[in-house]
Amino acid sequence: MGHSSGRQSRYLPIADHGLIGDLRTVALVGSNGTIDWYCYPSFDSPSVFAALLDADRGGAFELAAVPLNGVPARTKQFYFPDTNVLITRFFTDEGLGEIQDFMPISPGPAAARHRLIRRVVCVRGTIAFQARVAPRFGYGTEPHRVRMLDGAAIFEAPALALALTATVPLADDGRDVRARFTLHQGRSAVFALDQVGVGPDGRSAVLGCPTQEAEHEFSATVAYWRRWLAASRYRGRWREMVHRSALTLKLLTYSPTGAIVAAPTTSLPEQIGGTRNWDYRYLWVRDAAFCVYALLRLGFTEEAEAFMGFLTRLIDVRADRPSGPLQIMYGIDGRTDLPERELDHLEGYCGSAPVRVGNAAATQLQLDIYGALIDSVYLYDKWGQPMSSDHWEAVCALVDWVCEHWDQPDEGIWETRGGAKRFLYSRLMCWVAIERAIRTARRRGLPCPLTDWAATRDAIYRRIMERGWSPARQAFVQHEDDSVLDAAVLMMPLAKFISPTDPKWSATLNALAEDLVTDSLVHRYDPNASPDGLEGQEGTFSICSFWYVEALTRAGHLDEARLAFEKMLTYANHLGLYAEQIGHNGEQHGNFPQAFTHLGLISAAFNLDRALG
Repeated sequence: MGHSSGRQSRYLPIADHGLIGDLRTVALVGSNGTIDWYCYPSFDSPSVFAALLDADRGGAFELAAVPLNGVPARTKQFYFPDTNVLITRFFTDEGLGEIQDFMPISPGPAAARHRLIRRVVCVRGTIAFQARVAPRFGYGTEPHRVRMLDGAAIFEAPALALALTATVPLADDGRDVRARFTLHQGRSAVFALDQVGVGPDGRSAVLGCPTQEAEHEFSATVAYWRRWLAASRYRGRWREMVHRSALTLKLLTYSPTGAIVAAPTTSLPEQIGGTRNWDYRYLWVRDAAFCVYALLRLGFTEEAEAFMGFLTRLIDVRADRPSGPLQIMYGIDGRTDLPERELDHLEGYCGSAPVRVGNAAATQLQLDIYGALIDSVYLYDKWGQPMSSDHWEAVCALVDWVCEHWDQPDEGIWETRGGAKRFLYSRLMCWVAIERAIRTARRRGLPCPLTDWAATRDAIYRRIMERGWSPARQAFVQHEDDSVLDAAVLMMPLAKFISPTDPKWSATLNALAEDLVTDSLVHRYDPNASPDGLEGQEGTFSICSFWYVEALTRAGHLDEARLAFEKMLTYANHLGLYAEQIGHNGEQHGNFPQAFTHLGLISAAFNLDRALG
């Protein structure tokens, strides 16, 4: 135990991080002031700082108050109100200082500058800071050298060169760069990390970030986020949490294409020391479609439009692949090939190997994605822009495919690696795909084979009612001809498949509460009852907890729903962010922050507010 607890002390808890970004990539900033995750220039590029996955070999940008008499400063972290500008404050006996971390948002094409700015300010008294900038390129595999040019440090690796400029002197040892400086009240220092440009003479050109420019960039970035958030129509009881979730979802958007990543990290473990470590830096059709729903609910139609455009370009009805005309996930640029490999040289977060990049689940058949997508198309048609004729053609092709293929076994929403089954959730979402398309066609008078579609929709409904219901359990179950419970069935009333007061649904809700829920936290399923082909245990799944809140809300159990929701809010981190799962003692596990959880929070808050009146 001593070894692993020693190892854990070299890693901050996953939840002890904030997030900054520029709609191309993000950086995770620890509550101690260290950037320990940063991929450049985009979400799925190899990392430059990855101490989160290997404290020794990953690389980091450390910046903190110098400890006084060996005692580190106390720190607090918060977001500059209504923005994604992160402030980390350091409290010492001699003074109070803060780091303002942000990435300016450059409008326009992907070729625009990406920069990371760290502005250090002494607020009171005097405070000494120290910095160590130690990039490790290519997930820590590419060697680099440092050379100084006009006071800036240029880190040169084979595939990338980054320049660090600062308003304080930098010292290098050929590999890393350090700085130590003291600030008095009202004074500031600026560090900026930029890609090295090429000057008119063909030589390296470094664009510094002097104090006044940093001031200007700070104000412009604050203004950008406030302008964006001002479009929100949410005025309910949980405004701060809902708006933080919306700002987080926006940070997970890749603006050149409109793709939304499931999470900006890879291989953060679902269990410390376990092997359930996956790369989430891609677009899952399901997560992104639900995201569109959450953003539309709040009034953000531009993001929905960009995503719809991106997805329509990916639909390939002629594709002869097992997963059908859509893959379950894509690269943020739309690429279909995401080969999975293990990075054996990295020890993993707290020793949780393997570290994986790429994702082999990309080729799985998961029929539910068609329902998630067509539901979001339906909502976009209703609340956003009416659908174009080209989009409708694509929708018809997808629905025709679903009508032909809904009855196959598939891998299901949880991407288990335990073999294909006839999952209820997959059937449910095939029903949603056809049902929403029929609604859209009727509302808009659009051409489609209505009779055929309706016949298939009704066949799916009857099939779920007959074979998805277990008389023994008195509940709807995970897959046909079995009695395993699954939190995904919480979507049945949410998708308007069954009335929330139907006796069969009430019985199911009771069974789920008994078997899978503890104090508002919900397990996806019982891995002992349903082997998923994976080693180890997992925590409770946060999106399921928000689905549970919504299911209680719709069933009219408002006091219970509100209490469960308020309890879920206590599991957020100090900034209102959530990883994918919550462990048995309340700590956050899995990739961070996770889009799925934040959109679940928005949806639950929206519907609970409406029900509470």
